[in-house]
Amino acid sequence: MINFKTKKKYKFALGVEYNGTNYHGWQKQKKYYKKTIQACLESVISQIANHNVIIFCAGRTDIGVHSLGQVIHFETDSFRKKKSWILGINSLLPKDIVINWIVSVKKEFHARFSALSRRYFYIIYNNKYRSAIFNNFVTVFNYNLNIKKIKNAMKYLLGEHDFSSFQSSKKLIGSSFRKILNCDIKKYGNYIVIDITANAFLYHMVRNIVGSLLEIGIGNKKEDWLLELIKIKDRTKASVTVKPNGLFLAEIKYPKYFGIPNIKNNLYFFLKKLN
Repeated sequence: MINFKTKKKYKFALGVEYNGTNYHGWQKQKKYYKKTIQACLESVISQIANHNVIIFCAGRTDIGVHSLGQVIHFETDSFRKKKSWILGINSLLPKDIVINWIVSVKKEFHARFSALSRRYFYIIYNNKYRSAIFNNFVTVFNYNLNIKKIKNAMKYLLGEHDFSSFQSSKKLIGSSFRKILNCDIKKYGNYIVIDITANAFLYHMVRNIVGSLLEIGIGNKKEDWLLELIKIKDRTKASVTVKPNGLFLAEIKYPKYFGIPNIKNNLYFFLKKLN
């Protein structure tokens, strides 16, 4: 009798940072060839693994959106030391994508479905003129903003609600209920950071919320307008979708038993230095 030995399967989670400016979003395109983060990572990881690899992410970012803390996972039957995986992958990746860490994970781990929360930053450059240095990483807004009014309005977003008024105009499959765990705003000189965490987000939800917050910040709408929008569940009543330039997927949290690194990014410290 021939004894066919089954190859051992390894499962890894990785932290990914990327500049989304030159990519057609995260998701691999099936019908048309467009450069995406997923396609690039799968191609490179497959080369290091010596077989085709499929990767799964915690949050599918849109065109032009960046990542400070994306988490992905993949399975392989190829053995490599962790250092070899990370050095090998980074050596082949373009300069605007990098793997920051890699850990072995349990069989039941899933980058998307095991996540407890996602955190996003939206950076506004509140100035008359654009930034030459950070042009692709901020959204320029040249009207004076009342930060206190925006902060007061954010309380209406907290908790679990039907966020239909803040979803994309595309037809949604599934529930539009999401739970916002934290929402804050901070100002560093001309830079304003909107910091929002939820269990999950609808497509364009953060950018639509930011657009509505800006309407409140310039005095076009009252602070309780967000509550009205949540109640009426009508996308056409909310503000326009702001540009993707200033949006960063900042952090994904998981149950501690999965052993995913809880690495704090240094964006706030960097902005403080600019102030």
